[in-house]
Amino acid sequence: MSQDGPQRLDGYPSESGGDVNTRPLLNRRLDGLGTTIFAEMSALATATGAINLGQGFPDTDGPEEIREAAVRALREGKGNQYPPGPGVPELRAAISEHQQRFYDLPFDPDTEVLVTAGATEAIAATMLALLEPGDEVIAFEPFYDSYAACIAMAGAKRVPLTLRAPSFRPDLDELRAKITPQTRLLLLNTPHNPTGMVLSAEEQDAIAALAIEHDLLVVTDEVYEHLVYEGTHSPIAALPGMRERTVSISSAGKTFSFTGWKVGWVTANGPLVSAVRTAKQYLTYVSSGPFQYAIAEALRLPDSYFDGFRADLRRKRDLLGDGLRAAGFEVYQPQGTYFVTTDIAPLGEKDAYAFCRALPDRCGVVAVPNSVFYDDPEAGRSQVRFTFCKKVDVLQEAVSRLRRLAD
Repeated sequence: MSQDGPQRLDGYPSESGGDVNTRPLLNRRLDGLGTTIFAEMSALATATGAINLGQGFPDTDGPEEIREAAVRALREGKGNQYPPGPGVPELRAAISEHQQRFYDLPFDPDTEVLVTAGATEAIAATMLALLEPGDEVIAFEPFYDSYAACIAMAGAKRVPLTLRAPSFRPDLDELRAKITPQTRLLLLNTPHNPTGMVLSAEEQDAIAALAIEHDLLVVTDEVYEHLVYEGTHSPIAALPGMRERTVSISSAGKTFSFTGWKVGWVTANGPLVSAVRTAKQYLTYVSSGPFQYAIAEALRLPDSYFDGFRADLRRKRDLLGDGLRAAGFEVYQPQGTYFVTTDIAPLGEKDAYAFCRALPDRCGVVAVPNSVFYDDPEAGRSQVRFTFCKKVDVLQEAVSRLRRLAD
């Protein structure tokens, strides 16, 4: 998924001036969210000149032929004006082919595929479309911060299912116990950001059985679907009885290293896609016109691209993980994504947020405290997330700097 978010949620208006005596309902729903941690830590990296291993964006572009495809689309006038609301037909067809190719999941490109402004908009539109005020949403905790904001904007209530170190596996008995008559939706993220957990086939079977038993909708954030190093990614929508109740979300940014293009998508059955499209049209309406044509070509790249990209990131994961262990961190080896979660307790530290605020001055590296991804910050108080989607020489320099902590 995209790591960008609104720079200001806690004030109304911002620098525009004027007195405001009442705050909008939306702001009341978003109380306590404030500026995203990614904006804060990236600003800290810029201010200090530190290596940014906090925000999840690559420091190299994706395949040259895909970049050239975007240039070609621009020159040929493809997408320079408003593209179709559901997305350009070429991309919708490519998404449909991708789901069939990798997961044997057929989707009608005309009625069961929707292109969005990244996965973040897909999640927002889905929450707004499928939730009513008072509905409950069970989501894995720690959760990517936009989940909390999107659920709040829909007027619903988030119910966390805490994933606990060292394995970060979901407690399925606890999941069952959290389902109430108000539960409307299960929000899954696999591979999981920030922990790197990948749901097993047995876990997905059990979650699917609960969804069917309680007639729940399931929304799955699968943006790291091609970045699995241990185990395999299999969409829950492929399980019996799940296609008609599942909205699957993914995007091009993480798979092809063009995070700034903001091309995401939704696949689901026709009625669900229609509902999401109704909400989406009042968010961005359309976006990323020329880039949609380029991503259509990217999705049709040969298996060698996906295998090579995954192998490269696995090597980088191991490089950073080994360096963090040498620096004294406890490292929780991720099965997927391009993040590694660590614990700072072996360093004699307790507060991840304070640790991350001080880390640029201590050794010139920026990371993100996992505590911001929990409703109960104590659950992740000493956990810190690093990203390894950077050049090898950058990771090597970061590892060298981090070793100062062990001196």
